[in-house]
Amino acid sequence: MRPSAPSHPAYLRVVRASAWYDLIVTVGFATPWTYTLLHGALSSLGGALGLGVLPALDPIQILYANLMGSVVTVWALLRIARPLPVHGAADGLARALFAMWQAYALAHGAFRLLWLFFVVEVAFGLVQIVPWLRTSDASTSTTPADRPRQSTR
Repeated sequence: MRPSAPSHPAYLRVVRASAWYDLIVTVGFATPWTYTLLHGALSSLGGALGLGVLPALDPIQILYANLMGSVVTVWALLRIARPLPVHGAADGLARALFAMWQAYALAHGAFRLLWLFFVVEVAFGLVQIVPWLRTSDASTSTTPADRPRQSTR
């Protein structure tokens, strides 16, 4: 899939699609009650697939899950309600950071079901960042003859 320019409507559809993915995947992390249910479901799924189970719940794990879930839910709602090119750039950067920390966790023995989330983070991150890199390359690759002339008045 060839990424669209950041100002193109197709790019904004990607920004909104990534927001819907985030909302669906993270809203369950936003409260202690929903996270407890989600934790059990993810552990069961990981066990059934032979990918391991999550560690037992503790108050600090629940706190961090709720913080992440709350912030990502609000961020997703903003991008659904008002997708802007700059939101795609920021989200692409955030996904690069999330993917780095997921890779770090996976390299240190984390729950292997995390690989599924890692792949999606990388994919949405690339689709949202690459158009900005192309825009940057295009703006720096012009020759002096290609640039508009400025008045000498």
